Amino acid sequence: MGNKLVLSTLGHTWILDLDGTILKHNGYKIDGVDSFLPGAQEFLSKIPEKDMIIFLTSRTEEYSVVTEEYLKSNNIRYDQIIYGAPYGERILINDDKTSGLKMGFAINKIRDSSVDISYEEDKSL
Repeated sequence: MGNKLVLSTLGHTWILDLDGTILKHNGYKIDGVDSFLPGAQEFLSKIPEKDMIIFLTSRTEEYSVVTEEYLKSNNIRYDQIIYGAPYGERILINDDKTSGLKMGFAINKIRDSSVDISYEEDKSL
């Protein structure tokens, strides 16, 4: 069973790593082309237009054209890609709303495993 998030109906910001999370780790180097991990393309296509999508990657800027062309050719919408991220941990720090709404989530998945993440919106949040 995958990860299921319960979110508010507000717009969301999705911060997603590329290699090993959405795309095959180093596939663009090993295979000469990127490829989606199972379930990744479907997951990304379900993110509402009102939400922001930011990709993080340790890839250098030299791979920006091939990366962005691959995403575009597969109709993947995103707002920004941050290249050159350090190889170490990614830390999210955010404040919760005074209503009690949790404003930060983190999901760690096994590298190159399928993207088995879903969410539902709860109008009471």
